Amino acid sequence: GGPRPLPGQEVSVKVLGALEDGGLVERDPRLIFVPGHGDVVQALELGVPTMQPGEVSFFLAAFPYAYGRPGSREPDVPPEAPLLFEVTLLEVRDGPDPQPLPPAVRLCLGSQRRERGNFHFARGDFAAALRSYRLSLRALDGPITGETG
Repeated sequence: GGPRPLPGQEVSVKVLGALEDGGLVERDPRLIFVPGHGDVVQALELGVPTMQPGEVSFFLAAFPYAYGRPGSREPDVPPEAPLLFEVTLLEVRDGPDPQPLPPAVRLCLGSQRRERGNFHFARGDFAAALRSYRLSLRALDGPITGETG
């Protein structure tokens, strides 16, 4: 039990993802992400916020909610492959606030978000790319602290 994740909160999940033939394509004992930031497949983005800590859920994801029309990490995930995810919500905590972070850390976070946006853009998911680019700018924007000019 416990409260479901709220927008902007960070979650830790244990996740297993398998193809229809049972081939395991995703295994992470502690995946950390902020739902809505576009860092994971849509099945997790949409499903995890409905869970409570300690809950185990199964998500059968059609290809648009998994790795999309082109698939990913070939040959692990073929094009248009539906996936079955087993997800355990381990922890919910407040998301990181990039503003108090040192500039070098904010730059790294911004770069990670930009790369994620590039990934979405290359796949033709322009809405997700735009969301990632905005998150990148948010990580970079803000006062420079601890530096002298």
